[in-house]
Amino acid sequence: MSDIKETDVIYRQHPELALQARIYRNKSNRKQATIIDIHGGAWTYGDRTDNALYHRLLAAADFTTISIDFRHGPDNKHPSAIEDIEAAIEYTRANVDALGGDPERIGLSGSSSGGHLALLAGITTTQKVDYVLALWPVSDPAYRYAYAQRENRTRLVEAHDGYYGSVDDMQAASVQNVLDASAWNQLPPVLIVQSGEDRNVPLEMTTELVRAYQSAGGYLEYAFFPGESHCFGHDPSPATDRFNALIVDFARRHSTN
Repeated sequence: MSDIKETDVIYRQHPELALQARIYRNKSNRKQATIIDIHGGAWTYGDRTDNALYHRLLAAADFTTISIDFRHGPDNKHPSAIEDIEAAIEYTRANVDALGGDPERIGLSGSSSGGHLALLAGITTTQKVDYVLALWPVSDPAYRYAYAQRENRTRLVEAHDGYYGSVDDMQAASVQNVLDASAWNQLPPVLIVQSGEDRNVPLEMTTELVRAYQSAGGYLEYAFFPGESHCFGHDPSPATDRFNALIVDFARRHSTN
């Protein structure tokens, strides 16, 4: 995809570090709808360079994709990542001409723990977005924490502890709990993608997310990929081709212009 341009920018300056974003866009002169993507890594690992295939495919489909670094564990605690996502949305709108995007067409995307952050930011931030693409999201950190403990997934348990101060903090960050706790006038449309053989995201957790979003009056679409593993959509395969077409179709339909 030689016609895809990739550049890095600093979108937020903290006293202790500069947060960068990697911008993927094609060479069209048109203003493009924008997707801000939040990487996975159990709130503790990863950076803006993850999942490049996904970002390049979206750029080829006429989306400006902004993959952000954010403050994560173990050096930072919740809700630092949510604050950085809100800053990324604000930065995108303020610099839309330089980025080649459209300030009125901005969605959030996230994979795994990034899917949790995209959902939580999408429903709570004052910087409103058009939609959320929640890819195999860890939507209830406390539920997944208990699951990881039962399954002896030590690395996941340590990552949860690294970003959250306590199980109470995990419960407060649960998308399901946040949805159930309030009345909602308007929620962004959501696409939820679940892998059938996902050892990191229990199916029953995602089923509960679907229930909570519908009960809160939110519009959602749900896509189930049987036989696929966690994060399958970030590697080339026929399933990834179907996944990408699904993402592009949803994002185009729910961009406001």
